[in-house]
Amino acid sequence: MSGQTLTDRIAAAQYSLTGSEVSRAVCKATTHEVMAPKKKHLEYLIQATQESNVNVPQMADTLFERAGNASWIVVFKALVTTHHLMVHGNERFIQYLASRNTLFNLSNFLDKTGSHGYDMSTFIRRYSRYLNEKAFAYRQMAFDFGRVKKGADGVMRTMSPDKLLKGMPTLQGQIDALLEFEVHPKDLVNGVINATFLLLFKDLIKLYACYNDGIINLLEKFFQMKKGQCKEALEIYKKFLTRMTRVSEFLKTAEQVGIDKNDIPELTQAPESLLESLETHLNTLEGKKVSPTKKESPTNNGTPAGTPAKTTDPTSAAAAVTDTIAAAPATTTINSGFNDLVDFDLLAPTAGASAAPTASWGACQVPVVSRSFFRKKNVGSADSRRDQTSVCI
Repeated sequence: MSGQTLTDRIAAAQYSLTGSEVSRAVCKATTHEVMAPKKKHLEYLIQATQESNVNVPQMADTLFERAGNASWIVVFKALVTTHHLMVHGNERFIQYLASRNTLFNLSNFLDKTGSHGYDMSTFIRRYSRYLNEKAFAYRQMAFDFGRVKKGADGVMRTMSPDKLLKGMPTLQGQIDALLEFEVHPKDLVNGVINATFLLLFKDLIKLYACYNDGIINLLEKFFQMKKGQCKEALEIYKKFLTRMTRVSEFLKTAEQVGIDKNDIPELTQAPESLLESLETHLNTLEGKKVSPTKKESPTNNGTPAGTPAKTTDPTSAAAAVTDTIAAAPATTTINSGFNDLVDFDLLAPTAGASAAPTASWGACQVPVVSRSFFRKKNVGSADSRRDQTSVCI
């Protein structure tokens, strides 16, 4: 099905008669056309969230109404539009979503009109879970992980241990929900799911930068924590290591569909000796007997084959944490090849319709630091990498 249907035109006309231009724009953004929401409608809605006289709950309710449609196209585009406004719109939009008891209830959604509807319904169910989790994370933390300042003086790096131990599982949950989208290159067959993937890709870059900052903070404070806190922190760190594999798979998909390699961060495994040092310290606090020597690993994570893992005492390990792991997310300017695939202007608002500074892609300033888990390929010279340089994602 292509082009706006008669139903689309009637719905838009009805809202025009009632004087609700915002609802009309929502209908225009969520037509039955198999393409991403048009940029002009998204920009209008973004700007509307900035206006004090615009009824944000009504805007959200119209989106929820469109998400209740029987067509996978309309539902998927309603989710994309919502996600776009959560990222680019005024923060009061995501605040309202976070205040609701329920958001999208699409766990059983299924479009039976054709094989394509069956396939896309799977991704709609997964995508709605992620958006629900994104709103839930905001409710738990009172901020959006994608909007906060990152780097040495960022939110996750300066957070107190107690708040960090409570916040990291929330961040992990949002990342897990995003990774559960589990899309493969062969699935990116239309402009709607392509636009979804691009939004998720950009979210993942920002979320993982926060995740990395949080891990740095945990490790820096690990050897001053109480036993119970150390135990929690160690479990969070272990989960971080396992998620690196899943994040790498997502980024590999991004590379396969044409996103520039220079815009995709390169993940590097942490040395095994770091995990051993954390476990040794916790065992000491718990009064367990600690072996004086560490076993060698011929295929050590992050170290050359045949190189023994170095033992590290707690004091030196704490001092070396910042050098071992630091945030270095990449820019996310997408190349022209994926532009054609998406058949959309990359969901980026123009200057005239951009959201508040903290809401736009270009306004998120992230420090680039060397020696990182989250290493950017080809980021300037060696000297520039040693300096903290702001980049936009």
